[in-house]
Amino acid sequence: MRELAARGIAPGVSTEELFLLLLFFSEGGDKSLRERAQQTLQELNPALRNSLDQALPAEVILSLANLHARDAEIVQKLLRMPTISEEALEILAACADERCGELVATNEALLLEYSRAIEKLYMNPEVRMSTADRIIELAARNGLQLEFSAFKLAAEAIQTQLVCEATEEPTFDDLLFNSTAAKASEVEVDPAHEDICERDDQGAEQVVQKVVPLFVLLQTANITQKIRRATLGTSTERLILVRDTNRLVAEAAAKSPRMTENEARQIAASRAVSEEVLRIIASNREFVRAYQVKLNLVQNPRTPFTFVSRLLPHLRLPDLRALSRSKNIPGAVNKAAKHIISRRSK
Repeated sequence: MRELAARGIAPGVSTEELFLLLLFFSEGGDKSLRERAQQTLQELNPALRNSLDQALPAEVILSLANLHARDAEIVQKLLRMPTISEEALEILAACADERCGELVATNEALLLEYSRAIEKLYMNPEVRMSTADRIIELAARNGLQLEFSAFKLAAEAIQTQLVCEATEEPTFDDLLFNSTAAKASEVEVDPAHEDICERDDQGAEQVVQKVVPLFVLLQTANITQKIRRATLGTSTERLILVRDTNRLVAEAAAKSPRMTENEARQIAASRAVSEEVLRIIASNREFVRAYQVKLNLVQNPRTPFTFVSRLLPHLRLPDLRALSRSKNIPGAVNKAAKHIISRRSK
C-alpha cells in the first residue's frame, strides 16, 4: 500500500491525504519510497494535476512551488489556493519564467497581502519590464513600504510623475528626438540586406529589437523602466544610466546589486556623473577596498571632499606626490596630499 501511495495511487484516500503521504514519503527514511515519491511529485501524472483544483495544505503547496515554479498550468492552480503561504509565493516569484511571472503579477490581492513577493518578482531578470513596472506602480499606489532601494526610487518617481502628469510639456530634447525618429522612419531599407523589421502577433510591423540602438531603447523608456534596467540590466546599461539626468535613475544604477568592481572603477573616474553617485560609490566598503577605485575617487574633482579626506591616507606615496602637483583637482585636495607627504616623511 505504501508503494502504491508513493506512486500516487491510493484508493479511498482523499487528494489532500494523498499529497500529504507523498510529501511524508519524499522526506522519509525509506530510500525506495523516498525516491519513488520524489519522482511522483516531480512528474505529477494527469490524475494528480487534475486534483490540484482542490485546496491543499500549505506545506504541500510549498513543496510543489519548489518543484514546479516554471510550469504555468501548476502555478496558476497553486495561486488560486487560499492556503498558499508567503514563502511559497516568494518562491514562485523568484523562480518564475516570463509566463509564470505574469501569472504571479496578475494576482494583485495576493501580492498586496504578501508584499515581499513583489521584490522577488521585480528582481527576477526573466520577468518582463512591463510586468515589473506594473507591480511597482501597484505597490506605490497602495502605499506599501518595501525595503529594497530600487522600489524606493521607483515609488518616488511614480509619485512625482502623478503630480506632474497633467502639466508636463515636452522638452526641447523630446521634440528633437521625435523629429529625428520621424526622419529615420522615412529612410528606405535595401531589401538585399537583412530585414530589420518583423511582424508581431497582431500583424503590425515593428523594428527588430536587436537593431534598435541601446541608447534609443533607454531614451524611450520611462523612469521606472530605467530604474529597473539600472538595477538589473547589463554593465553597459548601468554605465549609461548612471549619467542619467534623473537623480533616481542614476542612484539606482550606482546602488545596483550587480555592480562590479570594474564598473565602480570606471564610474569613479567619470566626471559626467553626479556627486551623489560618487558618494554612493565612496560609501561602498566593498568597492573602496580596491586601490584603483580609491585613487579614481580622489582624482575626480566632483567627489565630495569629506570622502576624499578619508581616502587620501590610504594612497601610495608616488600617487600622493602626483596629486600634490595636479592642477585638475581642487586646491584643498592638493594641500591635504602635501600634508600627508610631510607627515610621512617625518
